[in-house]
Amino acid sequence: MRVIVVGGGVVGTMHAWQAVERGHEVVQIERETEARGASLRNFGQIWVSGRAGGEELDTALRARELWERIGERVPGLGFRAIGSLTPVRGAREYAVAEAAVARPDAAARGYKLITAEEARAVNPALRGAFEAALWCERDAAVEPRTAQLHLREALKASGRYTFLPGREVREVREVTGSTTGPATVRDDHGDTHRGDAVVLATGAWLSGLVRELVPDLPVRRVRLQMMQTAPLGETLTTSVADADSFRYYPAYKSEALDELNAEQPQAPIAAAHKMQLLMVQRQDGGLTIGDTHEYEHPFAFDTLEDPYAHLTEVVESFLGRPLPQIRRRWAGVYAQCTDTTRVVHRQQVADGVWLVTGPGGRGMTCSPAIAETTANELGW
Repeated sequence: MRVIVVGGGVVGTMHAWQAVERGHEVVQIERETEARGASLRNFGQIWVSGRAGGEELDTALRARELWERIGERVPGLGFRAIGSLTPVRGAREYAVAEAAVARPDAAARGYKLITAEEARAVNPALRGAFEAALWCERDAAVEPRTAQLHLREALKASGRYTFLPGREVREVREVTGSTTGPATVRDDHGDTHRGDAVVLATGAWLSGLVRELVPDLPVRRVRLQMMQTAPLGETLTTSVADADSFRYYPAYKSEALDELNAEQPQAPIAAAHKMQLLMVQRQDGGLTIGDTHEYEHPFAFDTLEDPYAHLTEVVESFLGRPLPQIRRRWAGVYAQCTDTTRVVHRQQVADGVWLVTGPGGRGMTCSPAIAETTANELGW
């Protein structure tokens, strides 16, 4: 079988990985010279802890397993089973963490509520003031800026993979009279690529060809701001979140969370920008820190300083020390299903042609399992 994958981000690349692993030939087409969207502009977290139960958690846990397997074969991914800590302060935040640990699926997530002293034994860089922490042993991390590069190198070694960058797909057309449903893909270089299956993994690019194929696509775009520091000078042994992440992730829904929201509102800046703290250390020692959420179009074209100041204050309160110099600030956009309970939007848009988009902030975490499900459903 010959599979055409449109999109060079992590969702597209994992579909290419699944197809090559199953013995198929793959042509992957990317409109940029390298993927430049949400697949690079993220934390690199394999984030199990906050996922909703049921399909979302099952997908995240399966993806976590697949990431570890792939990481063993592709060391350049920088896969690290580091877990995460969410420090808590005060009775209300503690109660939300307690409710999380009481969930029936807490063991599957690796949840444990630990004291501040135990948290500092796990992550000695957390010298600031807090009373306890929610530990999630199943969380992990990879290097988002380089993951696709290393995955592609491994794919090329198979001899059944071709990457075509700098080409925008303009048309997808069914081949009439075929019994197997192959399609052709035409790019803006005038070249036509024929495949037995086509997967459109176009991320947040929802206009142009995607709009023509699915005019009423139930997917929206979300914008966020992030930043990265110079090397910390010591090891941050886990990823770190703050209690505002309880308000954002569905795993933490509980009566205790309702009380937290009612009695302990977010700081005004955090509320205005729908913020939480997530922080991961990169292999060079720098910290990736975020983030904000903007849902209303048109998005701003610039970044705002107030959210960065808020994040800096929160991080420094956990580390008990000043942040290193901020070296990079950026904004990114990802695609999210308008029904946020859905893991991904997977739709057959023509004979032999599937659109896979909208995983939201789950894209980096869940992409290996999303691609595996597509391959199984398409009978690869």
